[in-house]
Amino acid sequence: MKSKFVVSAMLAALVSAAAFAEVTSLRGDQEIKDLNEVTEIKVVPKSQDKLALDYVNQPPLIPHSTTQVQINPSNNGCLECHDVSTYRKTGAPRVSPTHYTDRDNKILTDVAPRRYFCLQCHVTQVDAEPIVDNDFKPTGKFGQ
Repeated sequence: MKSKFVVSAMLAALVSAAAFAEVTSLRGDQEIKDLNEVTEIKVVPKSQDKLALDYVNQPPLIPHSTTQVQINPSNNGCLECHDVSTYRKTGAPRVSPTHYTDRDNKILTDVAPRRYFCLQCHVTQVDAEPIVDNDFKPTGKFGQ
């Protein structure tokens, strides 16, 4: 019983020490109350070649600007070009069939609510320097 108390006390001390450890973020040493420097907005070409995927099930990157695309509960601008009913006319890639299944694997006639907000997973591709160091290397045929 005494050893459980000692272990619990040591664990509590370790957790509290970790809680007081200095938190670092992408903001660097800047205090939260300080104003951020405005970063340079990356220029996205009107259209560019698609980049290869780096891993299995990676959401494809968007090869065009999305600044004018509106996505809200009543309108999804991405579907104007990428929906099953329009992609042939526009020449845009079709939305994946996986986006038409709900969490119970029921096939729906419209994009599933959990897949409706495209920009949660898909991001515009930009040639920019990484914010943090990254030594990720695609495996196998990915990244080609």
